[in-house]
Amino acid sequence: MARQNGFIHIEALANELAARFFAHRRLDKLARVYRQDARYAYLRWGADAKVRQLEEAFPHLRAEEAAPSPTSTMAASVERLDLATVMKVSQATSGPIVLDALIDMVMRTAIEQAGAQRGLLILSGDDTLRIAAEATTSADGIALRIHDVPVSATMLPESVLYHVLRTHENVTLNDAAEDPLFAADPYIRQHCVRSVLCLLLMNHAKLTGVLYLENNLAPRAFSPARIAVLKLVAAQAANSLENARLYRDIATREAKIRRLVDANIIGIASWRLDGSIFEANDVFLRIVGYDREDLVYGQVSWHDLTPPEFRHLIERAEAEARQTGRAQPFEKEYIRKDSSRVPVIIGLATFEASRTEGVAFVLDLTERKQAEEKFRDSERRYREVQRELAHANRVATMGQLAASIAHEVNQPIAATLTNAQAAQRWLNAQPPNIDEVGRALGRIVKDANRAGDVLARIRGMIKQTPPRRERVDINAAISEVIELTQGEAAKSGASVQTALAHGLPCIEGDRIEIQQVLLNLLVNALEAMSTTTDGARTLHIVTGAAEGADGPGVHVAVCDSGPGFGQNSALAFDPFYTTKPAGLGMGLSICRSIVHAHGGRLWASANLPRGAIVQFTLPAKQV
Repeated sequence: MARQNGFIHIEALANELAARFFAHRRLDKLARVYRQDARYAYLRWGADAKVRQLEEAFPHLRAEEAAPSPTSTMAASVERLDLATVMKVSQATSGPIVLDALIDMVMRTAIEQAGAQRGLLILSGDDTLRIAAEATTSADGIALRIHDVPVSATMLPESVLYHVLRTHENVTLNDAAEDPLFAADPYIRQHCVRSVLCLLLMNHAKLTGVLYLENNLAPRAFSPARIAVLKLVAAQAANSLENARLYRDIATREAKIRRLVDANIIGIASWRLDGSIFEANDVFLRIVGYDREDLVYGQVSWHDLTPPEFRHLIERAEAEARQTGRAQPFEKEYIRKDSSRVPVIIGLATFEASRTEGVAFVLDLTERKQAEEKFRDSERRYREVQRELAHANRVATMGQLAASIAHEVNQPIAATLTNAQAAQRWLNAQPPNIDEVGRALGRIVKDANRAGDVLARIRGMIKQTPPRRERVDINAAISEVIELTQGEAAKSGASVQTALAHGLPCIEGDRIEIQQVLLNLLVNALEAMSTTTDGARTLHIVTGAAEGADGPGVHVAVCDSGPGFGQNSALAFDPFYTTKPAGLGMGLSICRSIVHAHGGRLWASANLPRGAIVQFTLPAKQV
């Protein structure tokens, strides 16, 4: 079988050589040499029928004796050595495609057959030229070094190289130092270059690379016969080098993909449009709870893994992948082998050759979902604690105002008693004065409502209720808080002044929480002014319209004439920071949390010439 394959291979080579050189009548002598080589090869392999066929076609071959078979390369004639070279290159290029091995073979063959001292293999790629290998001869033989460096004037005469690339013609210099076109090249002058051969490597009219050879010992080192053989070698090598490079690129890409799959960083599965999964890595199998045996027996399918409520997402993703080649990542759940569910995020991509198959990248979201749930629980607990602290702060503030509130309640009660006694007297008169009795009863109703309103506001501030969103008139809320603090203001000797703008939009929020902010700010201002001994104690409350990033809103400023914050205005809103001997440092911190929860902003600054200004903004209710 091996002998028969050899016959076929030699016949193919002989026919190719004959076709190449018989077409050129001016190369008749070289064609005669190759006919002799073909006859010799057939004789050596015992192909007597082919020998007779050649002798019938070319009678002059009968008169020539077959030369004895050489026992070594050095003993062989030039013509037979050329044919052996062609056979060697052909066998090497038809074998396994290994780029480095192919480069080694091409360079050693070129150096041996051309009689060159040095050679470079330059390959093209990505619109650049890079030196892939360098071969040099010495007393110890041929030394080959694999490179991957850009072309430079220190490695070869660039003028020769770019001439070949520009004209797409091979260049042979019998004596480069005397050549008028290239003698001025710095490399040629520096290295005293004599013989130069620069061959294009072309594959289907596409530049694969360039083979550069030089010999500095003698001129005319590269004979026409050797150049002809090298051209044939170069033609075969160009095709094989391109295939080898493509093969290496594919192998490198496949190795990267395999490393990604085997790294088990993310779940990866290969699928078909019928729903079957024919390949998957360990991470994917662990996510869905199946083992590799289930995969081999075809028991893993998209349809079985996908809950009914998520199948429309899979169908939409598959349709998108068929149309565009990929699908945007989306979240869904899988039904595991044990019937439990696992949340995942998945992305799909189809293979370019056929969009009936593709690959899926799957990430397990279990830990993220658990972390999100813990975060939500923590956030709920934080809000509960915040509400409890806010309630405690309101109760504590109301406790501070107990005496003043009692006075506010006692006033309408006392007035009610006085009006009731007056009504009795008017009833006991002879005759009874019904008109005066009616007016007294009206005053009783008014005072009773006033006391009821005060008690209702106190109960609302003290009662712990969940927050609710409603329309709040900021001016009305401020007026109610001022009524609660009138007694405290009178006790502090402070006058309360307001400048409430008309036509302000309503805000949306919890009325009690917003009033707690106002109450804290007013009580803090009154307490701060109670420590001053000079100047008037004035509390000024101003409202107005505000324009923020989220649209229109309201602005509230509480100005006092107390000692102010000094250099610590930035710290005033930090938890547990206080300037009061018996304070907890939570009031302003809670106020800031409430304002932020309503989408607003709270800050403090100095009120020149003395005192402090605490301001906040709240967005208006969207219509």
